[in-house]
Amino acid sequence: MPFWKIAWRNMEQRALASSLTALSMALGVAVMICVIVIHSVAVRQFSQDAQGYHLIVGGKGGELQLVLSTVYHLGQPLYPIPYTYYQKFTEGEFAGITQVAIPLCLGDSYEAPNGRMFRVVGTTPDLFDKIQYGAQADGTPKRYEFQPGGRNFKTANFFEAVIGSVVAAQSGLKVGDEINPTHGIGAEGHKHDGFQVVGILKPTGTANDRAVFINIEGFYLLEGHALSPHEEEHGEHEPADEPADHDHAHDHAHHEPLPIDQREVTSILVLCNNELGPMVLDTAVNKGEDRIAQAVAPSREVTRLLENIVGPIQLVLLVLTILIVIVAAIGILVSIYNSMSERSHDIAVMRALGASRQSVMTIVLLESILLSLLGGLGGILLGHALVGLANPYVEAHTGVTLGALQFDWQEIILIPALVALASLVGLLPAMTAYRTDVAKALAGSR
Repeated sequence: MPFWKIAWRNMEQRALASSLTALSMALGVAVMICVIVIHSVAVRQFSQDAQGYHLIVGGKGGELQLVLSTVYHLGQPLYPIPYTYYQKFTEGEFAGITQVAIPLCLGDSYEAPNGRMFRVVGTTPDLFDKIQYGAQADGTPKRYEFQPGGRNFKTANFFEAVIGSVVAAQSGLKVGDEINPTHGIGAEGHKHDGFQVVGILKPTGTANDRAVFINIEGFYLLEGHALSPHEEEHGEHEPADEPADHDHAHDHAHHEPLPIDQREVTSILVLCNNELGPMVLDTAVNKGEDRIAQAVAPSREVTRLLENIVGPIQLVLLVLTILIVIVAAIGILVSIYNSMSERSHDIAVMRALGASRQSVMTIVLLESILLSLLGGLGGILLGHALVGLANPYVEAHTGVTLGALQFDWQEIILIPALVALASLVGLLPAMTAYRTDVAKALAGSR
């Protein structure tokens, strides 16, 4: 009979002990799979979200805070900068090296009927028309696309909106529905005038899937979004509190754009038209005479975040899961070793029938390896199932999409590592079997 069949029969004879031992190994491997896959997906997600442009320009404050609030719709946005600063990139001193500049206005939110909250971003149609959100495996750019029946909002239609795929799925919103943003990030603020949903983005796997995008022209006309006119301009424009009058139930009729001097932007996405552009703009914005804003390379901040925070956390979690697997392996050692006294007679009979010491030792090692392999394979399946089950929660709160069938190259080394570990822990009981005294074991069983 082949050695592996004998090892399998030994495991069957101790079914309960073998099952519990394999289960402990499976749980350890499952946790390790979850850590590896979630970290891999998170790194890819964070890196992808910051693609499509070179710089983020925004108010003074923390660089990471600017990136998190602008790119990932997390945390509080920084203080805004004048709209005229944005115009430097479209028609002013920076226009010559700027390919696309997209203004963003943050600070509002949308509460769905089911109570879920989503960030609202005031912007222009260029966000979806002129930049990409990543790259395919072959290097071709990923462009924003709309689900059937939808489209991008138009500049001239002030009260139109586009929503991400997660927003649509979790809120039940459809093209043609109306949404009322809330002033501020939370459900307690004033409910603004309505915007009509004209498009739903196809899933991008980025944080934009869980955001609501409204026409920036309509954003400026909402209550609390306009600056007070300069004193010398009173009489030319409406009084300081007049923009609130725009915030009534509208019928999408024609509205006059808010004057430039009453506008602000929270941040600007800047795509340069040459390789030196980002360095030139970085110096001009951060070290120029007019230092009211800062320019941040999102990829650099994301790298720092991953290296300084996410990476160490993953390392700690991996060390913990490795310890769990080692504990499970020790459980295999104890289980087999404790059974040696019970199986001494069987081992002696095998030896008496002609089995060599090496053969007996091999059978015990194979038993240890089979237990580890069964636990490891079960752990891999369980780990990916847990990742799939966690996806709805993770996607709802972070925008990161996890898939049960997402694999990472690090998983490839798990099985060989488990075989090596099982061989190591099985060595002690195997040596015990190797040293079994045939005559004493047979005499003791009489």
